[in-house]
Amino acid sequence: MDGAMFAFALSVLRLSTPLGIAAMGELVAERAGVLNIGIEGMMLGGAFAAYAVATASGSVLLAICVAGLSGAILASVFAFFVLERRADPIVCGTALNIFALGATGTANRWLFPPDVVFQTAPQAMDLLPGVNAFAVLAIVLVIAVAYFLNSTRTGLEIRAVGERAEAAHSQGVPVMRLRWMSTLFGGLCAGLAGAALVLWISDSFVEGMTSGRGFIALSLVLFGGYRPLRIVAGALLFGGASALQFRLQALGVDLPYNLLLMTPYVLTLIVLALFAGRVRAPADLAKPFQS
Repeated sequence: MDGAMFAFALSVLRLSTPLGIAAMGELVAERAGVLNIGIEGMMLGGAFAAYAVATASGSVLLAICVAGLSGAILASVFAFFVLERRADPIVCGTALNIFALGATGTANRWLFPPDVVFQTAPQAMDLLPGVNAFAVLAIVLVIAVAYFLNSTRTGLEIRAVGERAEAAHSQGVPVMRLRWMSTLFGGLCAGLAGAALVLWISDSFVEGMTSGRGFIALSLVLFGGYRPLRIVAGALLFGGASALQFRLQALGVDLPYNLLLMTPYVLTLIVLALFAGRVRAPADLAKPFQS
């Protein structure tokens, strides 16, 4: 592999990592029957929290922890309304995304006014040349989630809750507790994915910087047929398309900028159109439960 191809492969890995992390959290939530539409807002909240804490403290580790915590806090708000109040998850998730967009934008302008000198966040360290700690985290997370859902008692109970919540409850499975835990885990992963955007891909926060990555992660779960390795393949596909459009711009290819920018999203839509109809979602996904 020559230098250019190696650089392209590292770029694909870098752009795929936040999607993989967020999608693993969404996978666990959906396996428990919770459709977390608010994942985009949770990623955005995590990105801002990581930027604010990293620039204030200079500690990358603290920024990652706070980003994950902020995602979990937003997930708890979503879980309260959806699980406890049995509100529509699409409405709640949409409201949460709008709230996160407005709140992070307002907080960013308040804490970092435009007339102040531009501040950059410290970056997470590379464990190998070009391979960041976030990439290692994503790989470990994929293996752990695959093992957890397929080989542990709690993982199998979560899958049972997503398929037939009433039947699982009749067998003594704590449906609400597992759905709460799964939703909080999904929020935690979304927050970490947001941190990866700031502490690896970019060194600053920009309003709306997730640019639909939360929705892409949501669609990857469907594209991957609720299987971790296939979800990773989808994340690499999107990351590859993103890296390709950056590379084409760098090479000066004579194509409109907006056309290159939309390439990853168009590719995702095409793939979803081809594969979505063949995937069976958990039977009780997005269905409320009352014990």
